[in-house]
Amino acid sequence: MPGGSSRPSRQRSGSDTQMEEGINVPGSWGQSDVSNYRSQYGTSQVFGQTGHGENVKQSGFFIPSYLRNSRLMERLQAAHDSKTAAQREAASTHPSGKGTLSSRSSNVSLPKLAPSHRGMTYEIIEHQPPETHVGWSPLPTKWAETDKNQCLAIGEDGLEVRFIGGQKLQESEAAATRADHPMPVYGGMYYYEVMIISNGKDGMIGIGFSGPKNSLEKLPGWEPETWGYHGDDGNTFCCGQPPKKYGPKFTTGDVIGCGINFMTGCAFFTKNGIHQGTAFRDLKGVNVHPCLGIGRPNAHVTVNFGQKPFVYDIDDVLRRERAAVREEVNSTPVARLHPESDESSFLKELVAQFLTHHGFIETAKAFTTEVRSESMALQIGKETSQTDFSTDEDLDLSNRQQIRAAIMDGDIDKALKRTNAFYPQVLRDSSHVYFRLRCQKFVEMIRQTAELLQKSPAKTSKSSNGQDAANMDTEMDIDGPKNESEDWDKMETEEGDTSVKYHEMLEESLRYAQVLKQEFKDDASAERDFKEIFSLFMYEDPRKSPQAHLLDRASRLPVAEELNSAILVSLGKSSLAAIELLYQQTEVLVDYLSEEGGAGAFINVRNDFVR
Repeated sequence: MPGGSSRPSRQRSGSDTQMEEGINVPGSWGQSDVSNYRSQYGTSQVFGQTGHGENVKQSGFFIPSYLRNSRLMERLQAAHDSKTAAQREAASTHPSGKGTLSSRSSNVSLPKLAPSHRGMTYEIIEHQPPETHVGWSPLPTKWAETDKNQCLAIGEDGLEVRFIGGQKLQESEAAATRADHPMPVYGGMYYYEVMIISNGKDGMIGIGFSGPKNSLEKLPGWEPETWGYHGDDGNTFCCGQPPKKYGPKFTTGDVIGCGINFMTGCAFFTKNGIHQGTAFRDLKGVNVHPCLGIGRPNAHVTVNFGQKPFVYDIDDVLRRERAAVREEVNSTPVARLHPESDESSFLKELVAQFLTHHGFIETAKAFTTEVRSESMALQIGKETSQTDFSTDEDLDLSNRQQIRAAIMDGDIDKALKRTNAFYPQVLRDSSHVYFRLRCQKFVEMIRQTAELLQKSPAKTSKSSNGQDAANMDTEMDIDGPKNESEDWDKMETEEGDTSVKYHEMLEESLRYAQVLKQEFKDDASAERDFKEIFSLFMYEDPRKSPQAHLLDRASRLPVAEELNSAILVSLGKSSLAAIELLYQQTEVLVDYLSEEGGAGAFINVRNDFVR
């Protein structure tokens, strides 16, 4: 064994030589034998399928409980969802696939438009492309089949490992395997657990972590860039150095946990839910994978990377770490941000500036008046820092408010007219904003068409049976006999008017789409947006299409804010409100502080301070 230390001999108990039948599992697992343990842990199930708990999706993606609501998991979740959406999109665009497009053909025919359900044919884009998150590696999910010693067999779930070498290895030899992904430094802390199903004949199991390229013929800790806790002697081994006494030995039925706090650079191990103390230090900046080594035949273990609850309460450890970081943040004074104001005044100025920035005139005036009155009452007439709006500023705010209101009402033509009247240079200098407005007008036309569809006979007519018939009888009793022919004539007229208007608006939308595409035919970047918005044509009821979110009234807000920002830039002002800039700068700083597992890894600005 490396380091010149000899391993003490140990009398083997009967339980050491047993394989799976009848072993004693620690009470904290709540099981009496391995077969029960398997049913709890799902070790006989294929990873990513059933048997792995509610937080494991069909695709195999899961969120360890202690990392829930962390920035790391938010980004990994977004990347995973985008990837899944892209896969679904690719599958849905297969020529032989049956999409959700209506088979009803339109009687509207326009020149130069390829035939389709509504006169145009475009590839349907149902989701945004997957985002790329540089430096945010996926979590370890299983032992890597391609990164193991040949003496080890990995179960089909990727979690169980058996030693199948047959012959006892030399004292300085072992068989090791690594997880498929490294421990995520950006999470601030990482933890996993290994259940010893069978300790094997002589018991030589090492649990820890290693670099991505180390030999797989040694226990972790016997070579440089490897660290491990060994069950046959209870020692820890670090990078090939002599062993150090650390904790108790472990054997069949024990559950050994391994964790790293990247903020402190310290690693620790647990045994059956009990923390064994700090094992290694100075681990900041390391790139390591969970690692397992076995040195004797018949050994059999399984791992939990977070697919199931842990024996050790790692969630509480993370809660305390996050609380300490949040407390430090909350106790930090803001005087240096704005020396002339105290914290309360500074926050009120941020709110007032946000309101004026986005054109909420009356709200901004009411807010500043209220703040001034409150301040005067508290300071007995002392001058306050809030100032009145100038005449020019009033006019500018009014103009921007009118434009914003027009967009939020869906009247894009009015917004374009007023922008050109008040700020004629904006749309010329910000062609992308002009394009967004033109596309939004098309979306508004489709929304109006869809609303008419809702009023069409097929959507609004009710059955004359049951309750409706009873209601009709009641109305006749109260109001007396009615002239049915007059009612039917009125109904047919209304239905006819709605149908005519629906087809007129549909035809107008198609013509507008043609003009829009022609206007931006030389803009290659516009093609993707056209594919997205024009796909609304492909559905009989666009409100039930994959792009229905475009018809949501909330989709107007980003367009209004983008135009407002362009106007402000044209006036020599910031495109963002001060509080928005502070938020963005905070996110960037937290990202920076997350590097190498710093304090920022334990902060989620949106969850911890905004929501």
